[in-house]
Amino acid sequence: MVSRRSRLGPFGALGSSAGQALKRTEARLLIVGLVVVGAIFGFAGLAGEVREGDVFSVDRIILMAFRVPGHPDIAIGPRWVQESARDITALGGFTVLTLVTLAAIVLLAMHGRRAQATVFAVTVIVAQLASGLLKTHFDRPRPTVVPALDLVYSSSFPSGHAMMTPVVYLSLAAIVAAGEHQTSLKVLVLTSAASLVLAVGVSRVYLGVHWPTDVLAGWALGIAIALSASVALYHVVAPKRPTDPL
Repeated sequence: MVSRRSRLGPFGALGSSAGQALKRTEARLLIVGLVVVGAIFGFAGLAGEVREGDVFSVDRIILMAFRVPGHPDIAIGPRWVQESARDITALGGFTVLTLVTLAAIVLLAMHGRRAQATVFAVTVIVAQLASGLLKTHFDRPRPTVVPALDLVYSSSFPSGHAMMTPVVYLSLAAIVAAGEHQTSLKVLVLTSAASLVLAVGVSRVYLGVHWPTDVLAGWALGIAIALSASVALYHVVAPKRPTDPL
């Protein structure tokens, strides 16, 4: 009779668990790859529609939904909502994201995770440069159908806030979640980051400084970059534990 240990291979149960872990890793990579490709295609589709001007009517309807009917200069809600929107939108601004990025890089380096710190820094820098180049390339004017309730200095498409918040916050959330063993905590961290990304994007439309399609395009590209960075951070750069599959 063939023993159970021999059926499992020379490493017994360890060989079986390692094989299952490898299959799970491959499945996750496949899902991430599909999402990244889908997000890139989504961005490309939105860019094409924006170039042709086919989304203006929808953009305008959504933008006007955040204004008091008949008064495009007045945002819906009490004044404190406008102030809160400005506070939230600042969380996706260049200054705050730079400070968060620098703090994260220092903390990762202090914990001996210099390779991850390098990958994270390169990801943020590349994403920021890509955002600027895309804005220059498309050169889409900012919304003029409603007054802007925040200062703006660049072109409209894609939204830099909507693009960079996933790159920074979702990537950091993935790092934190990877160190948690409880699924509930992982979900809490990732959900909190996703909610912040959503709030910043909506605030850009509420303040009248971006068309909705600017935000959607920024989200699509930012999520694609964040997921790609996560693959590098956890499946290439991070050191393997003894129980990890080779």
